[in-house]
Amino acid sequence: MTTAALTPRAARITLERRVPVTVLLAGAVLAVVLLWSLLPGLLTTHDPAAGNPDDKFIAPGAQYWLGTDHLGRDLLTRIIHGSASSMTSALIAVGIGVVLGGLLGLLGGYLGGWVDAVIGRVVEVLLAIPGFLLAVVVVTALGYDTRNAAIATGISAVAVFARLMRAEVLRVRTSVFIEAARVTGGSAAHVLLRHVLPNALRPVLSLAILQFGIAILVIAGLAFLGYGDPPPASDWGLLVADGREHLLHAPWLVIAPGLVIAVVVLSVSRISSWLDQERNR
Repeated sequence: MTTAALTPRAARITLERRVPVTVLLAGAVLAVVLLWSLLPGLLTTHDPAAGNPDDKFIAPGAQYWLGTDHLGRDLLTRIIHGSASSMTSALIAVGIGVVLGGLLGLLGGYLGGWVDAVIGRVVEVLLAIPGFLLAVVVVTALGYDTRNAAIATGISAVAVFARLMRAEVLRVRTSVFIEAARVTGGSAAHVLLRHVLPNALRPVLSLAILQFGIAILVIAGLAFLGYGDPPPASDWGLLVADGREHLLHAPWLVIAPGLVIAVVVLSVSRISSWLDQERNR
């Protein structure tokens, strides 16, 4: 029976089975944050860097939905304007991890031999170092800046993508259609790019979505420790760091940006988990 032949109630149940409510909510959260990143000026009229001393430490209410900080700046405005930096940095980090890690895993898994051995040792060294510690070392060498924090986070994720890509390439390269492509005269580059890569890439993309949430956490952690842009930037991690000094009498300065980070990361994780389940069906 097709969906068109179902009653409205049955069709709705079928849709809910395909896309759980939690996934829809997670998608809505990411859509809101994406809107914050792209059009912050349309969602708030306040200046994120300018405050009114007379309005400092105002609790969340009708005038300021998430309250104000020690300089009288609207916290919601700062969170909205900080979303662009946080999301863009996470995208850069994931892009670096996918490209570099995917390339290493693709070459190592397909070529084998000494190439695989060398790449394997590099990956093992990277995996032996905790990801956050490696990101701290890299950003310290590059300089304290949000873009450098994104690069550092991407480098720390290279080993994870390389290992997964290598495993998928090893699985795919022994398939019948790969052997058929070789027998018909396909060059190594043609077989690698035309047949191996597309069939090995899907699990890597699922991991990339999950890694996006991890990158948000790592970049926020680096900003919290002072490795990102200095004030008056409004990166989410920096907002938490600024608010901790006033935690006792203005807890919303920590709770609000902390909740935003947690909700966004959990939403990304839920979507990644659902896509992985759908892929394995």
